[in-house]
Parts: sequence; structure tokens; C-alpha cells
Amino acid sequence: MKNLRIGISGASGKLGKATLAELVRLGGHEIIGVSRSPEKVAAPAAGRLGDYDRPGTLATAYAGLDRLLLIPTGEMGPGRRAAQSVAAIDAAVAAGVGHIVLMSSAGTRQAEEPDIYASYWAAEQRLIRTAPRWTILRMNYYAESFIQEAQLSLAGGVLTGLGENRVAFVSRDDVAGAAAGILTSEGHTGAIYNATGPQSLTGAERAALVAEASGQPFSFLALDEAALRQGMEQAGLPALVIGAILSIQEKFVQGGFDIVTGDVECLAGREPQALQDLLGGAFERPT
Repeated sequence: MKNLRIGISGASGKLGKATLAELVRLGGHEIIGVSRSPEKVAAPAAGRLGDYDRPGTLATAYAGLDRLLLIPTGEMGPGRRAAQSVAAIDAAVAAGVGHIVLMSSAGTRQAEEPDIYASYWAAEQRLIRTAPRWTILRMNYYAESFIQEAQLSLAGGVLTGLGENRVAFVSRDDVAGAAAGILTSEGHTGAIYNATGPQSLTGAERAALVAEASGQPFSFLALDEAALRQGMEQAGLPALVIGAILSIQEKFVQGGFDIVTGDVECLAGREPQALQDLLGGAFERPT
């Protein structure tokens, strides 16, 4: 394969940094980190200014790129993330980017705001309709986000959710590895991949893994929406955060994250990390 100029849009975020690191490790290509804070892009990648909220900056940021990964922001306001993603796709198409890779979510389907799938659906549809060459990488729920939730819940001994569900948690590094694999190899045009962990776990199963890793009692408790909302309100969480969490929990129950594929191994060249292994260093066990 010829030397490519590969861009990562959203390069200063956690996934962006992880993907840049994967690309640098693989070597052989010119790497461009596009960010509203380009000074945070570490060498040997080059930083370019590109702000999803200022589409005019994206034309220059995406100029001359052979391939580009678009990573959506964490914006939770209704319509914000969809507008950002569509603006980025339009700018990349106008800039003549050869191949656009979009980071999306497992379970994405047609939905209206403020549903969490709405922004991913809008972005996927825009990409498919306008980009000459495209690939979509849908990721499962981050293992790191679950671990953070478990750490915050450990003192109470209970992990709560809306109902019985299964989730194939995937590590951020494995998503980055899959993205880097798409960006540096051929044969991905028009493909929709799912980056997942190796196993889909119920609430009780993941609570048991936390108990084993922490050495403390821990269980899963299914609550109705009113009780779950009340608990988050009492914890002082902002309304937008509560809405996002409830939407995610709803998707858990609907089975949107109950999918296991071999795509990480195929794209990254390694097996995805299991949740129990990632939990291993997350807790201090009682002495």
C-alpha cells in the first residue's frame, strides 16, 4: 500500500488519542490529528485546527487527506451532535477526502431526538448518501465507562439498571485498534462493522465480576424508570445527563448492545479484551 495521509477528527479526545497511538505504532503513513485544540496532538502526528462547531475550519483541516476518521463529540443537547457530525461529513466530502470512516454506535436505527441513536442515525445516513467511499464502525458500550460506574456504585453494593439486559462491553483501545485497521488496509468500502467485546454479559454476570475483582459484595438491581430517575436526581446529576443515561439504559434493555462479533480481531489483528481482565486492576481489594 502507498503511503497515505490519514486524518483523525476529534484527535484530542480519549478515543482520538488512542487511535493516533495505534496509527503511530503501525507506522508507514502520514498522520494528521484534527482538533479544536491542535496543540494537544502529540508528535509524530501533526495537528490541524478543526472545530465541529465552526464548519469553516474543517475545509482546511480535511484538505489533502486520503482517509479520515470522524469521531462524534459527547454533546448531549438535542440535535447538537447530529448537526456537528453532518457538518463534518459535508466538509470532508467537499474537501475531496478519499475515504471517510465514521464512528457510530451499536444498535443504531432510525430515531428522533433526543434518543441517543438519533445523532448516529443522521450521521450514518448523510455519510452513505454523500460520500464516494465510506465505512462505518459501530462500537459497543465502553468497558471503561462501565468500570467507572461500578467504582462509583461499589460503596452501595448495588449496580442498578432499567431491566434485564446483555451488553458486550468493549475497551477503548480495542475500538481504536479496529479503527486503525480500517484506515490502513483495503477492502472496507461500504462496510458496517461492530466493535464488541468477546462476551455479552447480563447485569448479574457483570456485577459478579465486579464482586470478584473488588473482593466486596456487589449485585445487580433492576428498577423502573421513575425509581432510577429519582436516584440520579437525588445524586445531583444534571437533567441532560439523566436523560442520556436513561436512553442508554433503554437501549440496553432493547438489546441494542447485545451483539458479539469477530470484527475487532479481524480489523485490529488481536482478540478484544474481556471485561474481567479490564476489571482486574480497577479496584483495591481489602487486605
